[in-house]
Amino acid sequence: MANTKKTQTLLFLICSALSAALFLTPTGCQSPSEPGPKVIQESAPADAGAYPAARTKESQAALSPQDALAKLRAGNARFVAGQSRARDLSAQVRATAEGQYPFAVIVSCLDSRQPIELIFDQGIGDVFNARVAGNVLNDDILGSLEFACKVSGSKLILVLGHSNCGAIKGAADGVELGKLTGLLARIKPAMAQVPDDGQPRTSKNPHFIEKVAETNVRVVMQQIREQSPILREMIEKGQIILEGGVYDLSSGKVDFYP
Repeated sequence: MANTKKTQTLLFLICSALSAALFLTPTGCQSPSEPGPKVIQESAPADAGAYPAARTKESQAALSPQDALAKLRAGNARFVAGQSRARDLSAQVRATAEGQYPFAVIVSCLDSRQPIELIFDQGIGDVFNARVAGNVLNDDILGSLEFACKVSGSKLILVLGHSNCGAIKGAADGVELGKLTGLLARIKPAMAQVPDDGQPRTSKNPHFIEKVAETNVRVVMQQIREQSPILREMIEKGQIILEGGVYDLSSGKVDFYP
């Protein structure tokens, strides 16, 4: 009988000790009135509201064309300064699954060093991007611009070239290769508009290549106005604006010009 009582007493003490351990934190005991340790998940910032929200029909409609341009300018400035915004991309994927309301459409080169959403610090669903080597214009690109602006409500068309462009170099050197030959021929009008200064008009002359890249942007802008009555009317009515720019591969900065 005595042994049974001793066993029961021992079990009681063990259970009591285990119960006490469960209520102890790694830093010691805490009374019920003291707050417990704050736990923040690594996948979520302390201020989750800091994430830019996905664009909506209402937020798109509220922007003027000038606002749209200002957003791209500000985004590129953040990118150059190394201050790009944190984004919950998974949330933006879900939020844009049923619809998209981009505020701008950008015609840019195929070049992998010019990722549009990154250099303008934009998220999923913020901008349309029509990419083609040499940022040239054809009917498919033009139709895409008409869709982006007239149907989907984008307020800005930006034609964006870049420094050290391989397509510009290929056109200057007369490269011929399958279907690429015809694409590079679309850059010839820009080459013809660059004054002859007596220097080589090939890829061996970096100054010539940069002048052609800038001129090519202006040529494409003019082609958009001339070849699309839909977009020309929207521009004339102030419903959209058409801008150009050149991205510097070495600095990340975009130089804009009307």
